[in-house]
Amino acid sequence: MFHPVSAFIGLRYLRGRSGDRFSRFVSYMSTAGITIGVMSLVTVVSVMNGFEAQLKSRILGVLPQAVVHQVNDKTEFTAEPPAFIQAIPHIRKVTPIVRSEAVIQSPSELAAGMLVGIQPDENDPVGRYLLAGHISHLQPGSYRVFLGHALARSLNVRLGDKVRLMVTSASQYTPMGRIPSQRNFVVAGIFNTGSDVDAQLMVTHSQDAGKLLRYKADTISGWRLFFDDPFMVSEASNTTLPEGWFWSDWREQRGELFQAVRMEKNMMGLMLGLIVGVAAFNIISALIMVVMEKQAEVAILKTQGMSNRQVLVIFMVQGASSGVIGSLVGGMLGVLIAVNLNAILETFGVTLYVGSALPVVVDPAQTIIVIVLAIALSLMATLFPSYRASSVKPAEALRYE
Repeated sequence: MFHPVSAFIGLRYLRGRSGDRFSRFVSYMSTAGITIGVMSLVTVVSVMNGFEAQLKSRILGVLPQAVVHQVNDKTEFTAEPPAFIQAIPHIRKVTPIVRSEAVIQSPSELAAGMLVGIQPDENDPVGRYLLAGHISHLQPGSYRVFLGHALARSLNVRLGDKVRLMVTSASQYTPMGRIPSQRNFVVAGIFNTGSDVDAQLMVTHSQDAGKLLRYKADTISGWRLFFDDPFMVSEASNTTLPEGWFWSDWREQRGELFQAVRMEKNMMGLMLGLIVGVAAFNIISALIMVVMEKQAEVAILKTQGMSNRQVLVIFMVQGASSGVIGSLVGGMLGVLIAVNLNAILETFGVTLYVGSALPVVVDPAQTIIVIVLAIALSLMATLFPSYRASSVKPAEALRYE
């Protein structure tokens, strides 16, 4: 049973007396260690969240998050997506898509990449990253293409230049041998997502891409699915599809990248969590010294009628207070530093590259979890010293007093 008197004495011991300078120093260092550990953990996790969110929006924004298709990537086009596709959970939008691996040639260079045919609208993700051109420039029959800025640079092309697109999947036999389907396109836009997608992706109108692939007028590659969160594909992929329909998503092309980012975030969290653990174990050292110093006082308290449980609570309050104070202060400082991290780096003259900034996303749930776990770890660290204090026998402690 908890008694306020135990908390009062425990907090009194936390302040210490003027003669207990070394014990207070160790206690303050424990609190400072937990503060630094939690602050570092919150800051680093927020930055890693920012990188993950940036990759998610830039890469998974322009690449198809998931595609539901029929055999050989040839799907019958209908005015409305099939009902079973619209019933898949977490879907935000469904659009037709034509896709294929393709080779692109300029007057000076040759490159390979992914050709994606879309039916553009003002809300299309590619439009958010256009450096030149406008999404409305993709008109059926105009044979225009958007290129990533890295791909355009490697091909040495600019707006208005002509490039030749070739797809081997639609090749045909001629008297001169097997020749891939090919056609000239005009570069009508250049986009920059800030990722390796810029060196591979080519975007055009779905009808133009279908003609290049020699599809019939009522044929597409499949239905492109947009999700509220691209990571929802792991759950949505478990949906049972009708016979003859197949599922593919971004994990086939970019799964390893996001697994590496998540693993890096987990490892950083583990290493910084060890800092909190070391600081929590300092609480054990500080409490053991306090218990040794205050054996006589504990014995007097017991002779006054205080139970073992009350004595246990006294030292748990004293030790856990360091953890609570350190965790709360560290959490607040971590959030404050994370929110103002780019301004702090700029103040110290640290720059990544021109026009860049560290992406930071502070997750309140993660911050609360870090603080709660740090407090729980600090509380666990008080158990053994507190138990030792509660097992003090008054007669033996006061024998030489």
